[in-house]
Amino acid sequence: MPDEHARTASPQPRVIAHRGASGHRPEHSRAAYDLAVTLGADAIEPDLVVSRDGVLVLRHENEISGTTDIASRPEFRDRRTTKRVDGQRVTGWFTEDLTWEELRTLRVRERLPALRPASAAYDGSGGILRFADLLALLDAAPRPVGLVAEVKHATFFAEQGLPLDELVDAVLGEAGWRSDPRLTFESFEKQVLLDLRARGTGGRSVYLMERRGAAADERARHGSAAPTYAAERTDAGLAGLASRFDGISVDLSTLMAGVDSVAVGDDREVRSGLVERAHAAGLTVFTWTLRAENRFLPAPLRRDGDLAAHGDWARWFTSVMRTGVDGVFADQPDLALAARSMLR
Repeated sequence: MPDEHARTASPQPRVIAHRGASGHRPEHSRAAYDLAVTLGADAIEPDLVVSRDGVLVLRHENEISGTTDIASRPEFRDRRTTKRVDGQRVTGWFTEDLTWEELRTLRVRERLPALRPASAAYDGSGGILRFADLLALLDAAPRPVGLVAEVKHATFFAEQGLPLDELVDAVLGEAGWRSDPRLTFESFEKQVLLDLRARGTGGRSVYLMERRGAAADERARHGSAAPTYAAERTDAGLAGLASRFDGISVDLSTLMAGVDSVAVGDDREVRSGLVERAHAAGLTVFTWTLRAENRFLPAPLRRDGDLAAHGDWARWFTSVMRTGVDGVFADQPDLALAARSMLR
């Protein structure tokens, strides 16, 4: 059931550093996490995947050729393969095919080097981190910093004999985090969130929703009859979710599709029908992802013609925040914090 925190809309949204300060440093690197803390983010979002020997590691996907140097490492050449993950055919190198001792030899790199050359300058300067490493980093931080941990591909990993709910709970227990009030879990699948709660693992639970399609665990269970994300955003769907989860998290295109305002960036209050309906059901609402580069901004807010240059991010960020959303994921948490200060 939603707790009291979930029933009350935040007067100003939490700024959650998306994969660390990933607009400034390679995502999920120690440098990105350290910088997010230094810049003042309210919380940090890691993505949890797993090694062959059951070690939880921090990568956006279990396929890691775009964010590490594994493709250039001859000793791992024979590990390249093709798999079907959550219904999608993916080719590359996968965390579940390597042990932690092998993964720890890899160096991280910027996923978008053409758009973020300054971040790419840090390529090779760090290695893959474990979930336990991030918990220790947050424990050593000079101020309390929240954790919004995304559990990835739970159904897929369970089929490989790697139950993420069990592994996550064990790491949290060893680190003394099982009941830490800073903790939130999110996933695009319902069952792993329910399994974590059934284990007595603390923290709030947030159901991630794509604009289209259906959850992988629901597709595995119900096939073509699986409830769609869109159906789950109806009033009846939201009421059902509120009986099991504390919040939902939607992409920006879903959030802003229902906005009631004269124009994006209008200084007046921007209202979102989805936020209002979710709040009425007792759910908090997060949205993803705020990014300052022209490539990720609405066309009217792009500047200078260069996709890598920063456009009118302040207008976009403040418009999103004025919807009443409770939390925003941001690649540049410093800019999101600056935008939040403009709301006062």
